[in-house]
Amino acid sequence: MNCKEFEKLIPDFMKDRLDYSSMKRFCEHMEQCNSCKEELVIQLLVTEGVQRLEDGRAFDLQKEMDQRISRIKRKIKLHGNMIRLGIAMEIAAACILAGIAAWIWA
Repeated sequence: MNCKEFEKLIPDFMKDRLDYSSMKRFCEHMEQCNSCKEELVIQLLVTEGVQRLEDGRAFDLQKEMDQRISRIKRKIKLHGNMIRLGIAMEIAAACILAGIAAWIWA
C-alpha cells in the first residue's frame, strides 16, 4: 500500500468500515510510515476532536488512537486465527474422507 491509498482509506478506518484485507494493509502501512500515522492523527483530531470540543466533551487523542489501533490489531489477529482454523478443519475433513474412502475400498 502506498501513502495515497492509505489516505483514501482513513475515512473508512475512522468509521470502522475496512474489510480484513484493507484493514491489514492499512495497519501494516501505518506501522511503517510515520507521515501516514501523523496524517491519521491529524484527521482524527479534525473529525473527532473538533466535534468533541464543540460539545464540551474532553478527549485524549493519544488514548483514542491507541484504542483504535489496538482494536484493528485484535480484528486482524482474530480474522487470521479464523482463517487458520478453517484451513485446519478443511485438512481434517479431507483426511477423514480419505480414511473413509480407503476403508470402503479396502
